[in-house]
Amino acid sequence: MIKLCDINQAAKEKLPPGFRDKSGIGAHYVDAFVKPMNAALPDGTRVACKRRGLKINLTVGTKKGFGLMRRLELGPEPIVMLRAALAEAAKATGVVLELTDTEILIAP
Repeated sequence: MIKLCDINQAAKEKLPPGFRDKSGIGAHYVDAFVKPMNAALPDGTRVACKRRGLKINLTVGTKKGFGLMRRLELGPEPIVMLRAALAEAAKATGVVLELTDTEILIAP
């Protein structure tokens, strides 16, 4: 596993109800969480992660995949929805993504 980035600890400040969010999925939290994931691996492979509405797009080199923020299936908690969407996107991309308490690890 290769360290992709550190988790943005300030993103938790953007979680509802403390932060006003009309999206219902914690869009501000998700945007702050995935922003550090736009980086390059030590071998030069680009990693990009973006939120487009309810869809999380993950690109690793030339491989692309996406996951959906599924509120009805997983409940209203943005952290749970984001982790499931990232796992779905990583599976579709063909990589292994592991989220610890402080960092995001990737195995291309």
